[in-house]
Amino acid sequence: MKKTTLHLHSRFVVDVVDPRVFGGFLEHLGRAVYEGVYEPTSKHADEHGCRTDVLEALKRLRFTAMRYPGGNFVSGYHWQDAVGPKKDRPQTLDLAWQSIETNQFGPNEFLELSKRMDWTPMMAVNLGTGTPEEARNWLEYCNNTAGTKYADLRVEHGYKDPFDVKLWCLGNEMDGPWQIGHVPAETYAINAQQTARMMKMVDPNIELVVCGSCAINLPTYLEWDRKVLEHCKDDVEFISVHRYVENPEHDTENFLAVTNSIDEQIEAMDSVCTSVHHTKKTKRKVKISFDEWNVWYRARTPEHLDGRGKIAPHLLEEVYNLEDALIAAGFLNSFIRHADSVKIANIAQIVNVIAPLLTRGDELVYQTIFYPIEMMAKRRDGVSLQVQVEGSEYKSKDYGVVKTLDTSAIFSGKELSVFMVNRDLTQPLEVTIDLADQAISKLLNAEIVHGSDPNAANTFETPNRITAKDFDEVCIKDGKAVVKLPPLSFCAATFSLE
Repeated sequence: MKKTTLHLHSRFVVDVVDPRVFGGFLEHLGRAVYEGVYEPTSKHADEHGCRTDVLEALKRLRFTAMRYPGGNFVSGYHWQDAVGPKKDRPQTLDLAWQSIETNQFGPNEFLELSKRMDWTPMMAVNLGTGTPEEARNWLEYCNNTAGTKYADLRVEHGYKDPFDVKLWCLGNEMDGPWQIGHVPAETYAINAQQTARMMKMVDPNIELVVCGSCAINLPTYLEWDRKVLEHCKDDVEFISVHRYVENPEHDTENFLAVTNSIDEQIEAMDSVCTSVHHTKKTKRKVKISFDEWNVWYRARTPEHLDGRGKIAPHLLEEVYNLEDALIAAGFLNSFIRHADSVKIANIAQIVNVIAPLLTRGDELVYQTIFYPIEMMAKRRDGVSLQVQVEGSEYKSKDYGVVKTLDTSAIFSGKELSVFMVNRDLTQPLEVTIDLADQAISKLLNAEIVHGSDPNAANTFETPNRITAKDFDEVCIKDGKAVVKLPPLSFCAATFSLE
């Protein structure tokens, strides 16, 4: 059995783990909204038309910041099409996904749902075909008290009290040539700056996310970010980062090492933010909103991207397996390790579209990636500790040398939660957790996701092939915890401290 020691110290703190790192993303794409969270004809529909089975599952993930309504969709979206009486809302053609949008579920329905689900709304404005004025009008509609044009329109629509939305995205992936309204960095930056200033004239207490690089393989990667931040540095709080990872060659060992690249992407963006902060003498440093992340490559062929003029077409419906679950844990480990720079993160997405949940008629299946998110979200409160791993490692084909153990740790004073991925395909891993300045006294609880087949997935026919299970292969000795991880596993464990 391979052995590894995880060295920690309660005073070696990275930063507080922002709860918004455990965020989600709901886009008008495929069956994410219709046949996803909203399906009035389902036997599971509540009085609002939302699916109670889906919502109950989502509650388990304790999502915080929920990004809406897109995504690529938002670059052709006009919010006034989707407010007011449903009978008066037009059906529109969504050019991003070549689908028909009924607008029967719109911003107000989303904001009401957010209140019921305890989500923090993270609204995206249209800076593709939209204008700064349209964005400030929407903010007035959402946040102002009655007495002005758009606030009165909200009241007319049945919402007397303001929604008080405090987190807004200035467009989506505007560096991507595929994006409706794609422009050079300088053009976008000026537009985003004007939009930001107009919006903060309406409500100075909002926080704004400006579009950063959405792919590390674009020729504008990081240069786009520098140019945008030089314009918007004092007008926004966050810059967005996106990342989808893939394993087309079915090389599990190499795939599990992709966390090296995720770390590098975060650190590169943070370096740009630091550079602009110091060279331009900004009042504060812009932080990272990692507002799209997931595994996505199987459902990425043309037929998965073109809605062919249908309502709620089956698009981007990825089926996830065990190795994808370990990658999901790896993303969250990386965000926790970088708690000082990553303050928001949103898994893309929450149901049907590259998501932890899939529906089929009135049926619902929990995908493998559901469980690591749930396991970590319930243990998210506290500060991130620096981690030092001493033990076995391997050299991957594409991502360099990685430790067999991928890990992060959260400390909350009286408790320590540790998140551990054993990347070894065949060998168990004995992990000694050594908190240098305090003694570990007791295992409070632990769960594990594991299996022998990295391609094992949950289906409607076999829905429980990969699930989280209670785990007790832990012993406490001399103030240290020793955990025996099976191969291809992810464990989340919480300990009490003396």
